[in-house]
Amino acid sequence: MIKTIIFDLGGVIITLDQPQAVRRFKELGLKDAEQRLDPYTQQGIFGDLEGGLIDDETFRIELGKLIGHEVSHDECCYAWQGYAKELPRRNIEVLKKLRADGYRLVLLSNTNPFMMQWVDSPRFDGEGHGISHYMDECYLSYQMKVMKPADSFFRRVLIQEQIFPHEVLFVDDGPRNVAAASQIGINTYCPENGADWTKEIYNVIQAINLKEQP
Repeated sequence: MIKTIIFDLGGVIITLDQPQAVRRFKELGLKDAEQRLDPYTQQGIFGDLEGGLIDDETFRIELGKLIGHEVSHDECCYAWQGYAKELPRRNIEVLKKLRADGYRLVLLSNTNPFMMQWVDSPRFDGEGHGISHYMDECYLSYQMKVMKPADSFFRRVLIQEQIFPHEVLFVDDGPRNVAAASQIGINTYCPENGADWTKEIYNVIQAINLKEQP
């Protein structure tokens, strides 16, 4: 039986807009932004930030070196938050419904302090709540110092949540991420970025629960 649902942030809870992020970093002067920004797993200083190898201030300084002039913290926020296209209201409503139905909700995201400055702020949902208002726990790559699709990320979450893989449903729009979770026995659902998954998730849960019945 599914007890815990682990959600990805970008592409599931919020709709991603990578081209907008690319445009914003280019506005700052990063000419090769297309090569440096990935929809799922970042590399270089972008990956170092999301993997917790450097902090936000070090990223700001290093980005300035790449661009050739200093950039501010606010400019970094503006560029990174270009990834966020929208927060569909239907997603927030179903998160509330799932919790009311008794499921434990967990966030597992490759993200960084610049994104979370918005995501976990009162500006996030337009009603004065950040993402932690809707989640029982948040596991963030830059805090955990590990990134999806590393299976160690998923294993650490299972240990901290004290739950078995077959009791978990992981929802992520990244095929590599769901494949990694599946390898260690976690049930997965992979909707496309921005797709309406709010009704289908109940069908997925029901199918998993029925399959487990003797």
